[in-house]
Amino acid sequence: MLTWKDIISFSVNGNPKPDRRVEKTEEEWKAILTSEQFRITRKAGTEAPHSGGLCTSYEAGKYNCVCCNTPLFDSTIKFNSGTGWPSFSQPIKENAIKYLKDTAFGMVRVEVQCNTCDAHQGHVFPDGPEPSGLRYCINSESMVLQTEEQVSE
Repeated sequence: MLTWKDIISFSVNGNPKPDRRVEKTEEEWKAILTSEQFRITRKAGTEAPHSGGLCTSYEAGKYNCVCCNTPLFDSTIKFNSGTGWPSFSQPIKENAIKYLKDTAFGMVRVEVQCNTCDAHQGHVFPDGPEPSGLRYCINSESMVLQTEEQVSE
């Protein structure tokens, strides 16, 4: 289980190696993403709070990167943080997420990206539920929910 100390270490010392890499040109990303998905995932944008379709969805399944379909989070570790964005306490695997120090807007935060394709997902904070204490605050537009029914088809 990852802790805040692990997150800081990754953001300072380097991230775990992903299982695979997906790289595309900006034009290739634009061709497969909506304009809002592109703005958020490829330009590190943020959707308005309480606006994302996955914010209040608690269906069983996997939350995959909208860009490369890599599984990032599982519904079993999703929780209602009250922040207006889907929140998770752990990634699906230690190497699913990449961590970057973010000093935009005069704050110091840790940005989270898909470790496979570098798509911006959101940020992680040390104010989540026990036992990890982590809150991954993720944009709905950065993910697609693959329900258990879809997996079994």
